[in-house]
Amino acid sequence: MKYTTRQSAILLLSDGTIFHGKSIGISGTTFGEVCFNTGMTGYQEIFTDPSYFGQLMVTTNAHIGNYGVNVNEVESESIKISGLICKNFSFNYSRADASESLEDYFKKQNLICISDVDTRALVNYIRDNGAMNAVICTDGTAVEDLKVALANVPDMKGLELASKVSTTVPYFYGEENSKYKIAALDLGIKKNILRNFAKRDCYIKVFPYDATFEDLKSFNPDGYFLSNGPGDPEPLASAIKVAKDILDANAPLFGICLGHQIIGLANGISTYKMFNGHRGINHPVKNLVTGKGEITSQNHGFAVSKEDLDANDALEITHVHLNDGTVAGMRMRNKNCFSVQYHPEASPGPHDSSYLFDQFIDNLKG
Repeated sequence: MKYTTRQSAILLLSDGTIFHGKSIGISGTTFGEVCFNTGMTGYQEIFTDPSYFGQLMVTTNAHIGNYGVNVNEVESESIKISGLICKNFSFNYSRADASESLEDYFKKQNLICISDVDTRALVNYIRDNGAMNAVICTDGTAVEDLKVALANVPDMKGLELASKVSTTVPYFYGEENSKYKIAALDLGIKKNILRNFAKRDCYIKVFPYDATFEDLKSFNPDGYFLSNGPGDPEPLASAIKVAKDILDANAPLFGICLGHQIIGLANGISTYKMFNGHRGINHPVKNLVTGKGEITSQNHGFAVSKEDLDANDALEITHVHLNDGTVAGMRMRNKNCFSVQYHPEASPGPHDSSYLFDQFIDNLKG
């Protein structure tokens, strides 16, 4: 790849639709499933969220890059999206504690970006036609060649991606002398989840995605956590078995997003790929236990079956998404286990759901 500036670029969707724009910094092509996030802020957290691995991100906020990058606010060690599609890219930034510009950050990590796209038209098109594979091209490759290459990109349905973002070796997070110990299965864990556990007096050992229950149990934890992550949950047979083993041991278990789906599959609850998914920081959720509403951060393209949950006496739905009625949270009736389909650790916000971490700590006390 080579550095270039303001070259003509295109976004080609798998159905042949083309959107035009300009290249930002890097010349080349990149493939993935195109999706959009409606958040007005938090672009740095979005770009480094492992759950977005393999996806081309459309930001609906009109300006991206205006506050630069702060290296202390990442959700992982590197950018995880496959490419960025935006309207107005800010080459200049104004933020006192910014480490560098977003442009320089992209160049260092070889991220391909296309700007000056009519993102409003693009998002409307995706809403009507569903999430699909696409390619960003900033190097002038012929459209017919791009179509051939795009046809060979695997669909997100059935795609196992946790192995692409999980740690390869166990590691620790927090203070060793903390009151509680948590064994976390890393399916694509976000750093702010670890921060939330640590500030609640927890010492966490993070295990690779394919670790066994015996591996996690060897830490002698007070409870277990299944993290968020990218891709289809169904191929993750080892993680599903870990969830079953934890439940058989009657140990406290908490799951977020992909972890939530894994817990569902471990209980015979099917999952399905959504038409568009939920991605943003203003999604309304109702807590059916308390009757309260929550504004939540969400990022998922798969969900658990509400019909299967309604027919399963072992579980109950605790949270619902108010926009479409999909399952946003569940718990087991006779086990110390609950999970949510959204992100209570949201950074930079909202923080309506941070109580879920406190709820898990209360479960550890029991």
